[in-house]
Amino acid sequence: MSGLQNAAKSPDLRKKIFFTLAMLAVYRMGVQVPTPGINGEALAAFFAKNAGNIFGMFNMFSGGALENFSIFALGIMPYISASIIIQLLTVVIPQLETLKKEGEAGQRKITQYTRYGTVGLSIIQGTFIATGLQSMVGPGGEPIVLNPGTPFILMTMITLTAGTSFIMWLGEQMTERGIGNGISLIIFAGIVARGPSALVNSIQLVKAGEITLFFVPLIMVFMVGVVAVIVFFETAQRRIPIQYAKRVVGRKVYGGQSSHLPLKINIAGVIPPIFASSIMMFPATIGGFIQVDWVQQVSAAMSPGTIYYYALYIAMIVFFCFFYTAVTFKPDDVAENLKKNGGFVPGIRPGRKTADFIDKVLTRLTVVGAIYLSAVCVLPTVLIAKFNLPFYFGGTALLIIVGVAIDTISQVQSQMVMTNYDGFMKSRNK
Repeated sequence: MSGLQNAAKSPDLRKKIFFTLAMLAVYRMGVQVPTPGINGEALAAFFAKNAGNIFGMFNMFSGGALENFSIFALGIMPYISASIIIQLLTVVIPQLETLKKEGEAGQRKITQYTRYGTVGLSIIQGTFIATGLQSMVGPGGEPIVLNPGTPFILMTMITLTAGTSFIMWLGEQMTERGIGNGISLIIFAGIVARGPSALVNSIQLVKAGEITLFFVPLIMVFMVGVVAVIVFFETAQRRIPIQYAKRVVGRKVYGGQSSHLPLKINIAGVIPPIFASSIMMFPATIGGFIQVDWVQQVSAAMSPGTIYYYALYIAMIVFFCFFYTAVTFKPDDVAENLKKNGGFVPGIRPGRKTADFIDKVLTRLTVVGAIYLSAVCVLPTVLIAKFNLPFYFGGTALLIIVGVAIDTISQVQSQMVMTNYDGFMKSRNK
């Protein structure tokens, strides 16, 4: 808290925080702008009836934009899906892998491809959703689309695609000029914005007798316990000791000190649950709008609450834990850098042996991290489903909220360290 209080004293950091908050405010204002041609009351009644299934989950991740069917109804999920596809293709296509190794220029090219993929997926999803909405009716039989037809489909597709592209731009601006990861903060803001309405809905459920008053304190204790587990695992590290050999350069002796290589238990952070949720929501959402028997059966089997959904969700989380860790952390590069700088792990030969040792430790940590993420994301949701509680009390939402908050605070603290260091150097130069 003292570090956050000191953040207001740094003009550069204060500017970044205000810029981030301003961009989040723009995002929340856009959520309230409805897409033309929609019967808002009928759509709200439809989502109130289907709050516990895939529509409720998608609505939570979009921050209520889907319930309002705003210009941001697709949310940031097409961008996440496009990022997944590009990263998977990077492993398969040598040209993309070469671009990734070219540094900043190659990364800009990959980012450009991701943007094109986001627009393409937004066009596909927007078209399917607009087509499906035309055949949907509210609980009272009233049509959701006021004037169905090709003009409505084209207008809705263009509107939703433009909205997702604008959100993508907002996220990139926050990452570049603000504090924290912009895309994660947008998802974070969407979930947190549902908090007040979730609290009101929960109070109404208690008054209606659907939630026993006895379970309310147990739910609160359970949520606090899940948050404590998340904080523990997100901040836990496995520290590999590093020893640097002494080097004589001229008349000076360099090196000889001890250090460590910190490896987080959950290196992938909140990325696997977000990626897994995106993959799980995409086919189920499309299937929900296509009135074909076998598509409806598959959609029902892949809806939250079924054993098939949880099994595939866990498999996706485990896959993305290993995949994202393999993409972001290269044991060979770490071992090579240690060897160049005269560093070594005590008892391990530098070079290939060190890379194998780090890879072995990393694999074990990733296994533990995948089990932790699967347990946090699935077990609370399964238990809550038995008590007929809303989805926003689930572990996935808590994991994203706590994980993004920890990452953002860490970046604020790092910025404060850099600011204090610059101030120290300026005072030394005077």
